[in-house]
Amino acid sequence: MQHLIYLFKKFSTILIILLCLSLLWSGSYNSSDVIECANLIYAGTKSSICFSDTFLSVVSKETSIRTSRKFKPVKISEPELFSYPFAMMTGEGSFSLTQNERSNLTQFLNRGGFLLASAGCSNELWDDSFREEIKKIFPEQPLTKIEFNHPLFNMIYNIKRLETKIEDAHLEGIIINSKLVVVYSPDGLNDTQTMHGCCCCGGNEIKNSQQVNSNIIIYALLQ
Repeated sequence: MQHLIYLFKKFSTILIILLCLSLLWSGSYNSSDVIECANLIYAGTKSSICFSDTFLSVVSKETSIRTSRKFKPVKISEPELFSYPFAMMTGEGSFSLTQNERSNLTQFLNRGGFLLASAGCSNELWDDSFREEIKKIFPEQPLTKIEFNHPLFNMIYNIKRLETKIEDAHLEGIIINSKLVVVYSPDGLNDTQTMHGCCCCGGNEIKNSQQVNSNIIIYALLQ
């Protein structure tokens, strides 16, 4: 009986995903479409080299949504950014965005784009820089904690907590016009265990980040 209930919930989730996507794109979505995720290049040349894209394959496997299996490197200052519904931004060390980069990111998020950001392995310098930059972009919409009863924690996976190496972790978000457009983790969502040659080197890495990231991209597409 439990097995039948599980199958019903799984099938229902997939149907909801397809229905919502159909409504979201007003009928423009079809089975041949492939969702791509932008890996942002910012502050000139900074970008992520240790953020796993494995969650994109998980989404393709667990749902009927087709995703590109690899990130697409995209300069945050270029018009190409607006071709992507979902972008990720992470790294280590301090940084500062140019005014053009801030303007483009603002427009991207106001036009319906979604940003997943994470301080690489809880890097404090990157965390400080990101908070400063996002405050400049949205001075009236501060980052606020996302509670575990939020729908994004119950998309593909039912997530009760963020499993970490060191201490408890949480996600934060920014809401624009009643819509969540930024999800930020001050801890590592890198999923470095699936990345050859990458580690957190003592940082507070989130061990179930693959499930968390899968949930986030599905939630972003369904809003």
